[in-house]
Amino acid sequence: MEEEKVPEDWKEAYVIPLYKRGSKSSVSIYILVCLTSQICKLFEAIVKDNMVEFLETHKLLSDTQHGFRKGRSCLSSLLAFLEKVLRHIDEGCSIDVVFLDMAKAFDKVPHKRLLEILRKHGIGGKILRILGNWLQGRKQRVCVLGKFSESIEVLSGEPHGSILGPLLFLIFMNDLESGVVSHILKFADDFKIFGKVVEVTDVNQLEKDLDVIVDWTEKWQMKMNTDKCKVMHIGGNNANHEYSMLGHKLQVVEREKDLGIMLSSDMKSVEQCMYAANRANRALGMIKRTIRNREPEIMVKLYKAIVRPHLEYCVSAWNPHYSKNKELMERVQRRFTKMVNGLGHLPYTERCGV
Repeated sequence: MEEEKVPEDWKEAYVIPLYKRGSKSSVSIYILVCLTSQICKLFEAIVKDNMVEFLETHKLLSDTQHGFRKGRSCLSSLLAFLEKVLRHIDEGCSIDVVFLDMAKAFDKVPHKRLLEILRKHGIGGKILRILGNWLQGRKQRVCVLGKFSESIEVLSGEPHGSILGPLLFLIFMNDLESGVVSHILKFADDFKIFGKVVEVTDVNQLEKDLDVIVDWTEKWQMKMNTDKCKVMHIGGNNANHEYSMLGHKLQVVEREKDLGIMLSSDMKSVEQCMYAANRANRALGMIKRTIRNREPEIMVKLYKAIVRPHLEYCVSAWNPHYSKNKELMERVQRRFTKMVNGLGHLPYTERCGV
């Protein structure tokens, strides 16, 4: 801290590619895990705690941001979104929602402009200078089967695998909605803009807000991924207006996965119930194929750890109220209880009691 310098070995990271799915010869299907210095992470955690306390005390972070913040989560963002949308629906209004996506947002953050934004948020002195030194001269190399590639310098972006990276990204994105009139909600680099569209002026305002966001991305050297930006029209009297961004007409969708939840234009939870049940059943299939010891104490732990999270993820935002949807979710537990040793021959109610 006194020297305002970070040791060079703290700036080097190893990138480990983890196979996800698809063709193993395709680079794009791998998840990249970045390993950095553990001692550096301890230093980052101390700096981060003090920065967060300063930002939260002075309320410098936007209320629209729900990612990487204490007391906020995917659920809080979804509940805020649904509360506003359902209120407009109760008023008899139509709503247009635009799901926006930035191309490799974490990798494109320009370091010099990030430091300028930090200065504007009141972060200066030695902390700012040491952060500038920490961002400069970073290197990374890929490690596969114990073999390393040549080190290359990282010229932009938040350091992957770091403690400070997510916080710095939030600060960089903090004023994205400056000048935007419509509702906007952000979760890290995932964000959506929406509003009621009763009159032509409402549609024009939403289009202007999209232009404001495009202008912001160009000013701060970011880029919108227009192929992944989508529009959802909600409401029976919706005029289904077409929106465009950077000369590209945005795709219209009836359903969209947002923060892990399937949202549909009718605002019903049918799609999400089917999605959650399918994922839970796949987890049960994996247990059935791989686990031989199916004693109750083992199976219950597996069910709670692997299956139930799919059924309960953000359930407060999509709690099923139709009988058919409740039955769909209940079938997962019916199937599970039949797999447990000694319970398969019992009626369902007795299996649950055991």
